[in-house]
Order: sequence, then structure tokens, then C-alpha cells
Amino acid sequence: MTPSAGPSTPMLLARSRHASVRSLERYARPGVDAVAAHVAASDPAARCRG
Repeated sequence: MTPSAGPSTPMLLARSRHASVRSLERYARPGVDAVAAHVAASDPAARCRG
């Protein structure tokens, strides 16, 4: 699963009518795989390795 799979953050904010990611994350319950993919994609050290 790629980090880009699924709806984007701006789309989630618009659809849920939340003003900020902080308020949205109170209700979001991402799965373990989604969190792992996001962390791997945003980890600068992992991008350098490869």
C-alpha cells in the first residue's frame, strides 16, 4: 500500500468540515499499515537508504 492510496488530507478536511489536521486526527483511526507506510514515506533517513 502506498502512502498516496486513499483520500488526501485536504479532501478529508473538506469532507469532514474540520479546520485543521489537529482536529481531524481526533476522529481519524488509521490502520497499522497506513501509519507504517506514512512513516516510511516521510522518514528522511529511509529515503536516503533507498
